[in-house]
Amino acid sequence: MSETAEPPAPWEYSLSIPNDPRAVTVSRRTLRLVLTLHGLIGLVDNAELIAAELVSNAVRHTEGPAVLRVSWSAGVVRIGVWDADPEPPPPSRPLLQIAESEDGRGLALVRACSDLWGWQPLARNGVRGKYVWCELAAEMPGPAPAPAQVPPPRLTA
Repeated sequence: MSETAEPPAPWEYSLSIPNDPRAVTVSRRTLRLVLTLHGLIGLVDNAELIAAELVSNAVRHTEGPAVLRVSWSAGVVRIGVWDADPEPPPPSRPLLQIAESEDGRGLALVRACSDLWGWQPLARNGVRGKYVWCELAAEMPGPAPAPAQVPPPRLTA
């Protein structure tokens, strides 16, 4: 009789972000830690890039606070950022069209690195804003790998 592994339970984390450029680094490191601890290390590089772009946009283009949200359910990681600007994000253009541009690459990178992305108007605590999100499909995570056991050095007399 074979045992089937129970799929991991859904989870969600939120990080409130002040309007501060340092929030991008804090968000990236927090996201890396969350995904690593949940056994999703294979998604970390793309997820960090996406989160950095979304948080950077929120910090650069709005005056209010923002919120980074990351969740897991049914093999999909969803990363989203709420900000206090209700205006929709500009349409993303293909990366080849903006390769030499100084700005405007953020949403193109999000689109290129994610399986699905979008946005929606969303009020939070009575403040009108928007929520820009993306999804990354992943294999079901296994348990975090155990640290390597290194035998103690042998002492010789």
